[in-house]
Amino acid sequence: MPKLTEIVRHLDRLLNHARITDYPGAQNGLQIENSGTVSRVCAAVDACEAVLERAAATPHTLLLVHHGMLWAGAQPFTGALRRKLRGAFAADLALYSSHLPLDLHPALGNNALLAKLLRLTKTSPAFIAKGQPIGITGRITTTRTALARKLEAALDTRIHIAPGGPEKIRRIGICSGGSGAEVAQAAALGCDTFLCGEGPHHTYTLAEELRINLIYAGHYATETPGVRALAEHVAKKFRLPAEFIHHPTGL
Repeated sequence: MPKLTEIVRHLDRLLNHARITDYPGAQNGLQIENSGTVSRVCAAVDACEAVLERAAATPHTLLLVHHGMLWAGAQPFTGALRRKLRGAFAADLALYSSHLPLDLHPALGNNALLAKLLRLTKTSPAFIAKGQPIGITGRITTTRTALARKLEAALDTRIHIAPGGPEKIRRIGICSGGSGAEVAQAAALGCDTFLCGEGPHHTYTLAEELRINLIYAGHYATETPGVRALAEHVAKKFRLPAEFIHHPTGL
């Protein structure tokens, strides 16, 4: 079995964790260490209790997540946090998290993979978060209806649309997760459509007023491509079995 330290070193370099700024609670990198070897790799969006229980069913698993365990900062090891740690230690589970670095990665990132899915051309980085662009703008030739159908099929999600822009789409901005408030920036960049995961209530009417389509594809759904691709990458490089743990929130 490969060593955990080897995989962690590779991931830290691949995802450029040392140089990418993130929210303090993200704690990108290894969050739970195991005894040192890895038998398989799992991927999930959230390090929630239900996901950790499934990952811990096989000893020596490395679980890769987008949202780690430490968002609340320093806290007592009680309740769900205690249960999660107890289950991880009992199963010799390792946990590795990558938030904004996985959003913006040029090959394995959520936004790059969404752009690839939609076959964008003439792409440019956009939508600044913590000092770096994490999203993408690009050219596309499709309709609002066709785009929604493609996303629903590919991401296994339900699309909600603020149809403020044209039915024929020519320029789109993409920013996964809870980025709906960036719709104004998308309009300023000349986009007629903005794809996000979710957004505040006011973004729907703001999109109407800005004359731009705002597509809410789901916070969870838009952040599944990156962890899936990351697990597949690790599995191939280190010759491990891989599994995606699907635990949708519907949001």
